[in-house]
Amino acid sequence: MKVQVFAVLKDHFDKEFEVHANISNAQELKNFLIQSRPETKNILNNCRFAVDDEFVEMNFKLKIDDTIAIIPPSSGG
Repeated sequence: MKVQVFAVLKDHFDKEFEVHANISNAQELKNFLIQSRPETKNILNNCRFAVDDEFVEMNFKLKIDDTIAIIPPSSGG
């Protein structure tokens, strides 16, 4: 599956990368990413995950050909 990250997550991951692990849902993807980069735990715990431009719940079933966008909270003024 293809993963896209934004904002501060680009300091820790490539902007877009492939994950070839056996991952069935968004929660497992988040856990996999935290395991690979433990310093991102607090960031990832506050992110929203989207598939096909739609936000999904963490139990959303992922398919191998999905593109998952991980979107950190934003602040503005």
